[in-house]
Amino acid sequence: MNVFLDMVGCRLNQSEIESFARQFRLAGHSLVAEARLADLVVINTCTVTAAAESDSRQKIRQAGRSGANQIIATGCYATLNPRQIANLPGVTRVVGNPDKDNLVPLALKIPASELIQSTIRREPIPGARLRTRAFIKVQDGCDNHCTYCITRLARGAGHSRPIKDILVDIQSALEGGCQEIVLTGVHLGSWGNDFIQSSRLHNLVRAVLDETAIPRLHLSSIEPWDISSELIDLWRDQRLNRHLHLPLQSGCASTLQRMGRKVTPESYVNVVKLARQMIPNVSITTDIITGFPGESEGEFSTSLAFVQEMNFAGGHVFTFSARPGTAAMNLPDQVHPIIGKQRNAMMRSIFRLSSSAYQQQHLGRNLSVLWEKATPLNDHLWVLNGLSDNYLRVRATSTSPCLNQIMTVRITSSEPDGLIGEIFP
Repeated sequence: MNVFLDMVGCRLNQSEIESFARQFRLAGHSLVAEARLADLVVINTCTVTAAAESDSRQKIRQAGRSGANQIIATGCYATLNPRQIANLPGVTRVVGNPDKDNLVPLALKIPASELIQSTIRREPIPGARLRTRAFIKVQDGCDNHCTYCITRLARGAGHSRPIKDILVDIQSALEGGCQEIVLTGVHLGSWGNDFIQSSRLHNLVRAVLDETAIPRLHLSSIEPWDISSELIDLWRDQRLNRHLHLPLQSGCASTLQRMGRKVTPESYVNVVKLARQMIPNVSITTDIITGFPGESEGEFSTSLAFVQEMNFAGGHVFTFSARPGTAAMNLPDQVHPIIGKQRNAMMRSIFRLSSSAYQQQHLGRNLSVLWEKATPLNDHLWVLNGLSDNYLRVRATSTSPCLNQIMTVRITSSEPDGLIGEIFP
């Protein structure tokens, strides 16, 4: 049977379809790059914003029009709106997040034990979801109570995977030639908190570094209150990518309080200072929400000034999207969407400036780059595109594709969409 996998949303969704891919291959089935070539399509949906829900519906409809015999919808949107998803053309099954780990056995009508007891070398998913980097889910769910967040309702309480299971997945990726592993979760920094003998994220990272020959290890989004000196100290190992994504959401204390965030601007500054002090040339990126209920012109100006002061290497800006079932949906003084979008544009302009300034710092420097894409320029040259160990997009030309190789690149110029460099001979 030919299977097509696709998703909308976060890195966790990417890690989950990679898990599906491994299990389908273990069961003897093939992965294809397009829905029209598939007998079975699996779409991992997202509900974090109204736009993500729209994208999820669109992907399902596109798969239905392609002529696939079966479409299975899963993920956060499918979990919270199963009836709506089930009524979309072509959908034959909806698998909620609580049953997601059993999606492949359910689809194939085989015992889960047949897939759990075997391993197989990782192969990148063909098509648009192809990634040279392997995304490994180490934790799911969340016990925080951010008032805007629907993910906690869709994913449930936080729960961590045992180190031994995580190491098996990592070893599978390494045997498949993977050069970089990304550890991901809904609340990554809470890993190990739910164990009978409580553990911490730095214990997991230390185990991965000690027990595998991993070339590069990347940590996905970490809440600022989960950053500890023990975790930061691990960056002495140069295999850890010099990038921290620390969600802020607002640079205004009163807005953060309404958001239910366990951070203040002052505590955030302290975390960033520690990271920049201990990790040379670390790239720090963040998330910001504009137009949150009650956000006055003064609060937005405070947030804007704080973001400007932090000199982030980059960031994502989201206009507040009211999610049914969240506390923020019923907060007073809802901000008009047009105003939220105007503030979004202003915030993005600050990120563009700070991102450009961070990139400029690397002119003339050498960076370690993992090539993720190779496009033929002519009969003799390829344009390579990849990420540095501090999460900068880099391009260079080469006489060979060099895909999935780590190389040293001398940075020669900067453009709005990334850095340009020359590969060391």
